[in-house]
Amino acid sequence: MSDYIIETNQLWKSFKGQPALRGLDLRVPAGSIFGFLGRNGAGKTTTIKTLMGLLRADGGTARVFGTSVTDTDGTLEKRAIEVRRRIGFVTEDKELYPYMTVEQIIRFTRPFFPKWRDDLEQRYLKMFELPPKKKIPDLSKGMRSKLMLLLAISRGAELLILDEPTDGLDPAATEDVLRELVAIAASSGTTMFFSSHQLSEVELIADHIGIIEQGKMIVAGSLDDMKAQYQRLQVVFTNSVEMPSRWVGGVEHVRQEGRVVSILASHNVDAIVEQARALPGTAVERFPVTLKEIFLEHVRSN
Repeated sequence: MSDYIIETNQLWKSFKGQPALRGLDLRVPAGSIFGFLGRNGAGKTTTIKTLMGLLRADGGTARVFGTSVTDTDGTLEKRAIEVRRRIGFVTEDKELYPYMTVEQIIRFTRPFFPKWRDDLEQRYLKMFELPPKKKIPDLSKGMRSKLMLLLAISRGAELLILDEPTDGLDPAATEDVLRELVAIAASSGTTMFFSSHQLSEVELIADHIGIIEQGKMIVAGSLDDMKAQYQRLQVVFTNSVEMPSRWVGGVEHVRQEGRVVSILASHNVDAIVEQARALPGTAVERFPVTLKEIFLEHVRSN
């Protein structure tokens, strides 16, 4: 059995001749909290809809729980339904049946999922302060986000796919939701795959990340490993010293402002520092790197 709950190989999808996914390779380890990052239009929502069987890929393969969700034999719809029964899904648009109340949509959803957790349903109704008698259109976007999270988590899902799950939430509610997601992952081993523009939230709870740009994965791996490998070096040169025309391997990006040079290094940091300090009168400082820095440096360079 694969160590990955989600796995794609060379996944392609186009709309009216415009590629949205360009050979996407994605690996989501079982039990991980995986932050899926990218700019608007990078291909995040297209990826999620393809994994859910809501879009048909033009090429490549995608597997969820080891089951193919790409159409190879005309049985995609049946396989996608089987996969979706094991998934809790929060959509980006937070759309729900507009003619139902909160309690009606919970009562409607519950019978479809044999592993439904009544205890979690009651817990989140109270925690999220959801009004049972209120109709869906009368809920704020934040309230709809909370309701979708309740529906996704209470079904006892093995995988949560969350597209902007904290959209519309205030800071206190956001903290509650993030804390609950971590607790669920820790207690039940649920895998979480979530897309968010809030990099600080991703950095707070994710243990793996993937950064997508123009439909391709440009960075992926353990967040702890990434933050341990990456460092920001600040190099100050004297007036008479020229910056090297070629740095040793590991330098990702170099930005110069006068005599100060900022270097983002992904590995081989000690050798880069040694090269800089070999220049006369050079001062070098090392700084840890945030997820935001890693993200911005990579998407701006593509």
